Formats: sequence, structure tokens, C-alpha cells
Amino acid sequence: LRSPSLLPQPATRWMCRLALAPSGMGLRLSQKFVFLLFLSGLVTLCFGALFFLPDTLSKKVPGDPEHQRATRTVERSVGSRAQEEWSPARAQEPAARDERVTSAAHNGERGSAYSYEAFKTCLLKPALGKNQGTPPDSETLQRREKVKEMMKFAWDNYKRYAWGNNELRPLTRNGHLGNMFGGLRGASIVDSLDTLYIMGLMEEYEEAKEWVQNNLDLNSNGEASLFEVNIRYVGGLLSAYYLTGAEIFKQKVMELGEKLLPAFNTPTGIPRGVINLGSGTSWSWGWASAGSSILAEFGTLHLEFLHLSQLSGNPLFTEKVMNIRKLLNKIEKPHGLYPNFLSPVSGNWVQHHVSIGGLGDSFYEYLIKSYLMSDKTDQEAQKMYYSAMEAIETNLVQKSPGGLTYLAEWRGGILDHKMGHLACFSGGMIGIGADDGPAGQRQHYLDLAAEITHTCHESYSRSATKLGPEAFRFDAGAEATATRLSDRYYILRPEVIESYMYMWRLTHDPKYREWGWEAVEALEKHCRVDAGFSGIRDVYASTVSHDNMQQSFFLSETLKYLYLLFSDDDLLPLEDWVFNTEAHPLPVIRKRSLSPSPVVSKHRW
Repeated sequence: LRSPSLLPQPATRWMCRLALAPSGMGLRLSQKFVFLLFLSGLVTLCFGALFFLPDTLSKKVPGDPEHQRATRTVERSVGSRAQEEWSPARAQEPAARDERVTSAAHNGERGSAYSYEAFKTCLLKPALGKNQGTPPDSETLQRREKVKEMMKFAWDNYKRYAWGNNELRPLTRNGHLGNMFGGLRGASIVDSLDTLYIMGLMEEYEEAKEWVQNNLDLNSNGEASLFEVNIRYVGGLLSAYYLTGAEIFKQKVMELGEKLLPAFNTPTGIPRGVINLGSGTSWSWGWASAGSSILAEFGTLHLEFLHLSQLSGNPLFTEKVMNIRKLLNKIEKPHGLYPNFLSPVSGNWVQHHVSIGGLGDSFYEYLIKSYLMSDKTDQEAQKMYYSAMEAIETNLVQKSPGGLTYLAEWRGGILDHKMGHLACFSGGMIGIGADDGPAGQRQHYLDLAAEITHTCHESYSRSATKLGPEAFRFDAGAEATATRLSDRYYILRPEVIESYMYMWRLTHDPKYREWGWEAVEALEKHCRVDAGFSGIRDVYASTVSHDNMQQSFFLSETLKYLYLLFSDDDLLPLEDWVFNTEAHPLPVIRKRSLSPSPVVSKHRW
């Protein structure tokens, strides 16, 4: 209750007149008046507690960063439901939950527990080897130095003509932004960070790091591929952080990771393929059947998202990808196979098209790599991978009349005897999974891996340029050759060389290094131009026509895998590191590395 001195002046004068009344009447009126005032105040207080107190406690000051994050999260959640019927309560419920976990990570309630020094003690070997992976024999060393020179040449020309753009156009000597990254820039820079670092190109690495610190603007407002942003930017920043410990990479990747979360706001939790990084709205690709999400896209998030949880202490990233796995385990799979198109609304398959190449490829890769990255504790991923491999062998693995083993595509029970360049990663994948399959199957898997890698090498050796086509067939008398003009191009892809690298590490058969050197010579002869490297339009033409694009994955994958092929095995040893599908190395997560206590590293980096 207010004191009389604080009441409006007329009310004060009215109380004074009451006090001058005869004593009996004045006392009774004063007591009643005070009682009424007390009662009205009590009622007001009760109603205030009922109607105003919870709202006051739940609100944030508009200038408070936590309030701003909450506002943005709700807006993104609402926007991402543009193609569905939603109510405010339904829209805000998941967003509010996301906000709680996100705020905890931002405020250091969980994220501060991560220790980079503790992480380094969990590595069994130094990341860069005893001597930067330098091979002992002079021929292999010279070959490795050649690959390093190629990387520097590609980088220097990107810096000279396309700095800050996503990719270099080497013929016209200008930059290319493209529309895959939603306004993000510098894809070649982020993709190159770890390659520059492991090659010892430190001046170039520092240039790249400085650009990330000063110029990588994540506040873009464009249409981004969730898949491409994840494997290139998230993967690139994560690997750069784990290799160097530079905090700027951790800060940037955590900010970017949060911007991807609204894509998961669907009835099933299966993310849509396209997201606006500014508004959080998401949708499916226009060409995807019936608004589907793509198996290789939503199935290629697991490695990066587990590391986002690892660094931030935010379990939401892990929950999102584990929910994908839960749904995939629940639904029926035709003949044990995973079709390429899934509805994010109904959770059902849309078409029965199965491919280990484009649209499906890296889903299978991430199953076995999730198992390996978990220090072989993720038994669910292990089971899913080997069950998928059994179905693939039963339904897709074929032998050509000429004795070549290949992976056909499956369209509702009908085989299409085509294998894409993208599917050539599977030689390496099957190889690294050979040790942990059913009892007595190790040699079988190694043999299968070697046969597929040999087939992919044949697709290179049977062309005029000794580079492989985008897709090759095994029908109408064709074997490991492209029969359609539209399949004859080569865009600096890494998958065949990736399998060479893994098979070298697993078997040390010298043919894999010889095959890798053949690829280096072909790249130098046919793809190197005055201002960088370019893809070619027809691998069978004796006079090549260039496509005028130096892809960012050429620096991230193709050259890195070649460099590792000609290095000792202790450079990024497979016991400690798993490569994401963009060849960004991510460390095996060992339980003891979760310790919050900083300790002195036992390795010199």
C-alpha cells in the first residue's frame, strides 16, 4: 500500500478531513477505509501473481542475447513449416527445447568442459607422424613433392584470381560463387585449411586462417544445400580446429552448426535438403520426387554432428542424427536395401531406386565410419552397415563377362548395369570395414574391395586421357566405359584416388601407388592450365575441352588423398582419424577424451 504522502493530492486532503471528524465516527471510518485498502491491495497482489508473474519470469530483456537467440529460433521454426499446417504452440514447442540446449552451450554450462589438451592425449600417435609422414625412398618422396607443388599452384591461382569466392575459373581467371552455399563464401579456403596444414604450406595456411577470422561471414540469407555446407564448411572447420587447436575455427563451426538445426523441424525429424541460413526456412529440392529428402544427404551428417556435440556439450546435434537412424531402423527396407528418396513428412520411401553412387553413396560410408569414429563402440552403426553390405552383395554386386566386379543400380527390382565415378569410393569403404564384419569374412571383404578398386582403375586406363568418366557401363558389350556423351566428363573427382589411398594403407601393394602416379601424370597433362586446374568434358577425346572450373574438392580431397598415398602411414593414422566424405579428418572419439581436466600433451605437434 502506498503511504499517504505518495497518494494524489485530492485523496490526501480527503483523508485529512476524516481525521478531523468526531473521534468515534472518525475511528470507524478510518478502520474501514484502511481495511478496504488492505483488502483491495491483497486482491491485486493475488491477481498479479496469477496473471503476471509467470510471464514476467519467462520474458527476456529485448537487448539480452539470450532473448535474441530465442526470438530467432522461434522464427526459424515457424518458417521451416511453410509447407505444413502448424499452430503457434506446435511451432514453438521444438524451438523452445532447442533454445534451452543451445543457450546452455552458449553460456558455457556444458561446452566449457571440452579440453583440447585432453583430446590430444587420446590420440594413439602424433597426428602428423614422427616426421610429417615423409616416405623413406626418394622416388615416393619426389612424387609427394610433386603433389605438394600441384596444391600450391592451385592455391596460388585461386588466391590471385578468385580470392574470397567459392571456386576458381582458371580459363577466364575469375571467381565463381555458385548457389549451393546459401551466400557463404570462401569454400575453397575452408576446404583447403587442413590440406595446407598437413602439407606444411604454413604461409598459405595462415592466409586461409586469417581470411576465416576476418571475412567468413555466416550471417548470409541465401538458399544453401544442407549437405554441401555440412561436409565442406562444417567438416573443414572441425578438422582445422582438431589439427591446430585454433579457437577461431571452433567458434565459427559452432555458430554455423546452429544455423543448420532448423532444417530438422519436420514431422519426422528427417531434414529437408535446402535451408535459408538467415531465416531458417527449409524445403526439399525441386527435382526430388514428391518433396523427398535424399538418402546421401540426410545420411551424411552423423560424423560432423557428433563432433558438434562433442565440442559444444550440446546433445541436440547428436539427438538430431540419432533420430534419423531410429526412423531408418523402424521402416521396412525392400530386400534389405535403402532407397534414395524418403519423405520427410510421412517417413516412407518415395521411390525404390537404390544406388551406391550418387544419391546414396555417403550414407553407407558414414555407417562404417560412425562405428570406427566411436572407437568401435557404436554397435548399432556396425549392425546397420554389415546388414546393408549383405543386401548390396546379394542384389547389386555383379561380375562382367570380362571378369570385372562392379556395383549395379537397382530400380524397383530391375538392375541398371551402370556404375558412377562417385561409387568408386566404395573400394576404400569396403576395405576399412573388412576387420569388423562377420567372423571369417575379413579376406572376403578385402578381396571385394580390391576387385572394385581394380574396376575403377580400368575405367581410367581405358580412356584416352587416363582419367575416368562420370559414369561407365557394363552392357551391350561395354565394360567400364561410358557409352553416353553425357557421362564422359571428369570434374577433378577424388573417389578412385580415395580407394587407392585406403587400399595402399591396408595392403601396401605397390600397384596402388603406381595407379596414383598415373592419375597425377594425367591431371598434369590434361587438367593443368595456365591459371589452375580444370575439369574436362570428354575423357575419350585426344584433344581435351576444359570446363573452366577448379572444384573446391580438388584441393580438399583429390590432392590430399594423393599426398597421403605417397606419405608414410603415420601421417593422419587411421587408428586415430576418420575422413568425412569431403576428406576432412575427424578424430576418433574415445571416452577418456571427454575429460574436462586439461593435461599436458604427450605428443609434439
